[in-house]
Amino acid sequence: MADEDSGTGLPASLEMAWGLRERPAKGPRPTLTLPRIVEAAVALAATEGMDAVSMGRVAKELGASTMSLYRYVAAKEELYVLMADAGVGTPPPLPPGAQDLGWRELLTQWAYAQWAVLMANSWILRIPITAPPATPNQLAWMDRGLAAMAGTGLEEGEKLSTIILIGGLVRNEATMAADMIDAIVKSGVTPQQALDRYVRTLRLLAGPDAHPAVTRLLDSDAFSGSGEPDFQFRFGLERILDGLAPLVAGRAGTG
Repeated sequence: MADEDSGTGLPASLEMAWGLRERPAKGPRPTLTLPRIVEAAVALAATEGMDAVSMGRVAKELGASTMSLYRYVAAKEELYVLMADAGVGTPPPLPPGAQDLGWRELLTQWAYAQWAVLMANSWILRIPITAPPATPNQLAWMDRGLAAMAGTGLEEGEKLSTIILIGGLVRNEATMAADMIDAIVKSGVTPQQALDRYVRTLRLLAGPDAHPAVTRLLDSDAFSGSGEPDFQFRFGLERILDGLAPLVAGRAGTG
């Protein structure tokens, strides 16, 4: 529950993450800390998946009672938010000479950095997004994305819409990749074997009369290309940036 007297509108646990609260205000001096709780929860998610994360299980990992955790985190959903913030970490800073790289390259770096984080910590993708960014690292990522478009002439609302659009692509591509990887691992076959099996299935199900477009796809080299793991992500990102380019150019021309 949000602390109405604080003025932030945030739950006490999120205020603690911002350093606005040192420790719970009531009771004896605690032996736990919020960072320890979040670290234990993240370790569970990384090794056993999000389904393993519960207040009771985290407490057990810390050798504490479940009720002691509630003095720091009022609900499991709050813990999830803090876990996601810890998982994404801090964004890479703007590189030296960033002003010379241009908005497109900076947004590309920003998007790829997010994609890499989610691919390495796919458990984050199992945490629902229930509110706009309001934690330290998430807000830092937001700021970094907005800063990439400084000097483009875009309105602030347009910059926000841009990072929401790109962020959606990042999350969607990472989620699909994580789901596919999980399925392949459980099936006990290699990625290439899984792809070959899928192609064989399509050839059995699709025919040139009923599915002419799918047939043309199968007859092309779409399933036997370079196999670059980031192809789908790169393709989608470049199309978004291509669409943004005329808008930026138009603003520069009227500036």
